[in-house]
Amino acid sequence: MDAPRQRSLHQTAVEQFQRAADLIGVAEPTRTILAHPKNEVIVNFPVELDDGSWEMFRGYRIQHSNILGPFKGGIRFHPDVDLDEVTALAGWMTFKCALVGIPLGGAKGGVTIDPSAYSSAELQRVVRRFTHALGSNIGPEHDIPAPDVGTNSQMMDWLMDTYANMSGPNNRQMVKGVVTGKSLATGGSVGREEATGRGVLYALRHWCGETGERLDSLGVSVQGFGNVGSHFSRLAAQEGCRIQVVGDHTGTIGAEKGLDVESLSTWVREHGGVAGFPDADVLSTEELFSTPADVFVPAALENQVTGPRATAMDCRLIIEAANGPTTPEAEAIFAEQGVEIIPDILANAGGVVVSYFEWLQNKSARYWTEEDVDDRLRKILWEAHDNVVARRAELRCSRREAAYAVALDRLVEVYELRGIFP
Repeated sequence: MDAPRQRSLHQTAVEQFQRAADLIGVAEPTRTILAHPKNEVIVNFPVELDDGSWEMFRGYRIQHSNILGPFKGGIRFHPDVDLDEVTALAGWMTFKCALVGIPLGGAKGGVTIDPSAYSSAELQRVVRRFTHALGSNIGPEHDIPAPDVGTNSQMMDWLMDTYANMSGPNNRQMVKGVVTGKSLATGGSVGREEATGRGVLYALRHWCGETGERLDSLGVSVQGFGNVGSHFSRLAAQEGCRIQVVGDHTGTIGAEKGLDVESLSTWVREHGGVAGFPDADVLSTEELFSTPADVFVPAALENQVTGPRATAMDCRLIIEAANGPTTPEAEAIFAEQGVEIIPDILANAGGVVVSYFEWLQNKSARYWTEEDVDDRLRKILWEAHDNVVARRAELRCSRREAAYAVALDRLVEVYELRGIFP
């Protein structure tokens, strides 16, 4: 169901922040810095497969900015991973962290691989070889990876263990914070797995507060039923939303009265996708977009909501649970139609916020309760949404431009105060 890329994703990311920079008068030197990543690390590394053969893999770690704190961003395992994609994603992470006010910078990494084509043992060797190849380019006070598309907590455990064993014996218990999204047993945080989906729900709840809508009156369509889409759907259904259409790489299903999300989650765990789920209508990929809904949540990959799809869509709100899911052409169509968009750097920021919490817990060796995590997450995200709404009213602009303006306010101040060395 993946749509072909129409243009450079990094170009789109730069144009997005430049629009906000125009509105608030950001000086050219700062724009130039933020339009480029600070470091580009590309590694090629061999891995022995189960049959004894060897395969070369290419991996990336793009470090966009660390002006606010250590580089931070996920590691993606996907066949389409390339330099343009991870460069765009790294930049979005910088603005995301600045927007929600946490002291981290932006980075992104990935390996060009289809993880479903390899055994668990082979994937472990890929993760460990990639970690070793990155070497000192990552570290708990320098660059902190996390899970992303195609990766999970088990892979983060392998990454952390590899990095620990690359460290001196006196430091091996001090490096758990080299990566977040780990399993609880190895130093992860409660609430991290569902954090991004929970943040998407907070975005919806804030919009309801702005508009007077009720959660239990809304019909929702969701593209993507991986970590983010499934957790959001479950949490939204608990609040009374009707999850009426869900699509993933295996197919699209729908039910006018709403899908049983708990049963669907169990089905996906057992069958690998939504296709074949009983008591649901089978729909086409394009029907996922054209079926009327109050809210559409793209939670898959970038560039999925294209111009033609936007023309066919009938919804009032789009919450960008994925990074870069809406093309510029589609965004222009939505602006004409009056469709509201909660942008990715705000909508899906819950994951990096709780990653920040995990990093803090690793540094202090003291762990928080689920109630602590959820309460702190809600406060940070709610304040970010409030700031965006206020800045939007002041600038009379789109919600995306307002979100970038809030982030730029913080980034510009620090760049101006710190200057450029030497």
